[in-house]
Amino acid sequence: MKYTKDHEWLRVDGDLVVVGITEHAATQLGDVVFVELPEVETVVAEGDEVVVIESVKAASDILAPTAGEIVEVNVLLVDNPGLVNEDPLGAAWMFKMKLDDLGVLEDFMDEDEYNDLIS
Repeated sequence: MKYTKDHEWLRVDGDLVVVGITEHAATQLGDVVFVELPEVETVVAEGDEVVVIESVKAASDILAPTAGEIVEVNVLLVDNPGLVNEDPLGAAWMFKMKLDDLGVLEDFMDEDEYNDLIS
């Protein structure tokens, strides 16, 4: 698993990358009450706003960690946004992307580097 400075995690699943937010981010948000997901087949550039999350504390944007195409979204989050708090590293994945080059993932932090960032 790789991590971004924006508290997203990325996991390779075959030729796709699954993206979600870290436990740290979920804790900072508080109780999540709404998740707006992107449309499938949306092509995004690095840094594009992809997901909107609203919690009892704040609204936050999840940005595309890299360029690619959104190929699947986790529709479970629409009806059960609380999954973000319950299982941020598992069942609460947000979207899956197809990248032109999985090699770009080498530029992201590993778990130790991410833990250093949040400590």
